[in-house]
Amino acid sequence: MSQAPKAVVMIRPHHFLPNPQTSADNTFQSEADNNRSLTTLAYEQVSNMTKKLEDNGITVHLFEDVSKATPDSVFPNNWFSTHHDGKLAIYAMYPENRRLERRSDIIDKLVSQYQVNQIIDYSPYEHSSKFLEGTGALVLDHDARVAYAVRSNRCSEQLFYEFCQQFSYRPVLFDAVNKQGTAVYHTNVIMTVGSSYVLLATEMIKDASQQRFVIEAIERTGKTIIHLTEQQIEQYCGNALELTNGDTLYLALSQTAFNALTDEQKHLLNSEVTLLPFDVEAIEYAGGSVRCMLAGIHLPKR
Repeated sequence: MSQAPKAVVMIRPHHFLPNPQTSADNTFQSEADNNRSLTTLAYEQVSNMTKKLEDNGITVHLFEDVSKATPDSVFPNNWFSTHHDGKLAIYAMYPENRRLERRSDIIDKLVSQYQVNQIIDYSPYEHSSKFLEGTGALVLDHDARVAYAVRSNRCSEQLFYEFCQQFSYRPVLFDAVNKQGTAVYHTNVIMTVGSSYVLLATEMIKDASQQRFVIEAIERTGKTIIHLTEQQIEQYCGNALELTNGDTLYLALSQTAFNALTDEQKHLLNSEVTLLPFDVEAIEYAGGSVRCMLAGIHLPKR
């Protein structure tokens, strides 16, 4: 089992825009000056990112999205996840237009190329207003079997515990807020779990006992904590994903995030992984970055 997947699913959007249905609780979102150029830039940035990943030996399953109804489709990690034991989860999405992102052709492709022995579908919970937005809400330590999650509109406590039971993860649920006291909308903007390290905005867990609870949970896994500031989180330093080509471990992150890391943090990370930055500035307008764009494939190959 490996924390770092060798393959990912990515979506290339033809009509990318910051999603009006998510702006209420996604404080990372911002208004764009020119939607047309943003759409073009997002398309180009996904294309460039795909090529750079493939050039470094990462398998990319790239799907086109030509729909105008799904402005956030570039973030597929929220609606499905895959697991080493052949399980595939489909998730319950909070914004109505994000529910349209679920695509049977993507599931069919995965089933045809990988060993999928069970599909667990949480989407019916949307009818009772319970949501769990995939590896946005969940940050998973695949090796140590720990699931970290921040309470939010996008993470139902009930569904979180149900997921942990069905997928055999130890639950670590906590609260995290920004300076204004607004709940962090997705766990994966403040936390990244790598093979030997964890990036975490410890200071955004305001309750001392909860902070201790999370730190102790990480320490039990034997991983080093690299503490991020809220200012660094605003630059997407927490929104990264470890990948591998089988020989080299990479940490995929945005150029924005890379620029905001301190020299000491880069030095610590460089001793464990090769940093792989991508220019996804246009996509960051929508409130997500590199990690959100990558749905890691942990399934065994056929």
